[in-house]
Amino acid sequence: MAAHLCYGRVNLNILREAARKDLREFLDKCAGSKAIVWDEYLTGPFGLIAQYSLLKEHEVEKMFTLKAGRLPPADVKNIIFFVRPRLELMDIIAENVMSEDKMQSPREFNILFVPRRSMLCEQRLKEQGVLGSFTNIDEYILDLIPYDGDLLSMECESAFRECYLENDQTSLYHTAKGLMTIQALYGTIPQIFGKGECARHVANMMLRMKREFAGSQTQILPVFDTLLLLDRNVDLLTPLATQLTYEGLIDEIYGITNGYVKLPPEKFAQKKQGEGGKDLPTEPKKLQLNSAEELYAEIRDKNFNAVGAALSKKAKIISAAFEERHNAKTVGEIKQFVSQLPHMQAARSSLANHTSIAELIKDITTSETFFDNLTVEQEFMTGVDTDKVNTYIEDCIAQKDPLIKILRLVCMQSVCNNGLKQKVLDYYKREILQTYGYEYILTLNNLEKTGLLKPQTTTRNNYPTIRKTLKLWMEDANEQNPNDISYVYSGYAPLSVRLTQVLARPGWRSIEEVLKMLPGPHFEERQPLPTGLHKKRQQGENRTTLVFFLGGVTYAEIAALRFLSQMEEGGTEYIIATTKLINGTSWIKSLMDKPEVNI
Repeated sequence: MAAHLCYGRVNLNILREAARKDLREFLDKCAGSKAIVWDEYLTGPFGLIAQYSLLKEHEVEKMFTLKAGRLPPADVKNIIFFVRPRLELMDIIAENVMSEDKMQSPREFNILFVPRRSMLCEQRLKEQGVLGSFTNIDEYILDLIPYDGDLLSMECESAFRECYLENDQTSLYHTAKGLMTIQALYGTIPQIFGKGECARHVANMMLRMKREFAGSQTQILPVFDTLLLLDRNVDLLTPLATQLTYEGLIDEIYGITNGYVKLPPEKFAQKKQGEGGKDLPTEPKKLQLNSAEELYAEIRDKNFNAVGAALSKKAKIISAAFEERHNAKTVGEIKQFVSQLPHMQAARSSLANHTSIAELIKDITTSETFFDNLTVEQEFMTGVDTDKVNTYIEDCIAQKDPLIKILRLVCMQSVCNNGLKQKVLDYYKREILQTYGYEYILTLNNLEKTGLLKPQTTTRNNYPTIRKTLKLWMEDANEQNPNDISYVYSGYAPLSVRLTQVLARPGWRSIEEVLKMLPGPHFEERQPLPTGLHKKRQQGENRTTLVFFLGGVTYAEIAALRFLSQMEEGGTEYIIATTKLINGTSWIKSLMDKPEVNI
């Protein structure tokens, strides 16, 4: 089922299996038939751990979404609430429990907090008078969820906001706990590097937990050589830029949630001859996206401009494979062809899907709007006219373009200019508030607090030095056959990934000055390994580094890290972990104080 999690250098299926085991144990605590009432946000992450078949094996007969009012009828012995520890959800649960018909056969209520139990929530249930109704109150520690063979996410949607806006370090504690789970399953990570305040906190918590558990750790030969902890605010620029890889653009345009994307259905309709276009489907086409699908694994990290050629090459291969049937003469040859048929048909269906997706994306990337937006982004990245009001942004505001598009561009200009001159900043703020409404003053405040949009406090702009030293802009980025990570943004090399690349070779000491210009401390820690657990490296064997992005990572950064893993002379393979998979839109939305408005 999760074979794609085992193929990589590190078998992430071990982590998934550990999570499934804990879930089975909890379900078995609640003897008899069960109905699960889901906090809707959790259904996606849980889907990556356990399918319905596993729940069914443990007597789960019904599943409902957590809603106010009465629970739907279910003839079961146990009702289990799967919820995040949020006070507003406790009020809904209390209402559900109180509206139960006491005359019916008595049911047992159970609650499972994900990822941690909360005393505040239990207190709220007590105030509502329902705490005594629960037979089991437990926690299900779902910290890091395996998304793919080299990708883990905590799916903590508000981690960046909590850390940089609300000064709440809960997600950092969960990160440290998640890293302890990783070390329990894959061995102690001998070297820890980090950059940023949050990275320092996580490292300190990990080291403290390690001391507390001293002696009780399992003796496992380390799988990882290095852990790199990176704060998102060390590189605020990358998520603001439009991603130009195939997977990145799918996420920018349609949004990928828990490994699934919903697409407009009309491109996927199977037209039968003579029917014309009647009865087109109205439901969005839902597709799962991961490396279990051969073609997707091949094209997802390519720059979009290289996808067309890859699809057409694949089409020729599939077409030639089907033509082979004419050459099958003997029974043995025919039998062999028939045995390959399911695989070939799956490949053909996969090709049809990705050709349709590529057409949908191409309609957008060839538009004038997309091109103009990209031109302005690239001008900012290369330092062109970043210190004055941008006429394109002015025009977009005048045309009332989506607010998030405006905010992404204004923040990008601010980041590339180390803040905006006060009069430029005031002008943008005034225009935005007059056009979109004064309720967005809170959002602008939030962007300032997180450093995305700020007044220039010094005349010195460090960004050109950082860009030059780290080679963040490559004029001649090769999109078809890349030789550098800058292909993922058609010229811009993500700062976060460049830092990762330099750490591997020649090391951070070579960029000491630049590191000082970036926010937060940089550090190195070593964790002693028990005797006999030192890894003996074979000649030519790659090192394995776990890169953890605190505050979110984009698909384009993931593609750049995969590119580094595949470089022959790189010598390092990367596993990527994050608090959340983000893009510029979802990131800015998480900082807005009016998310219910359709922006």
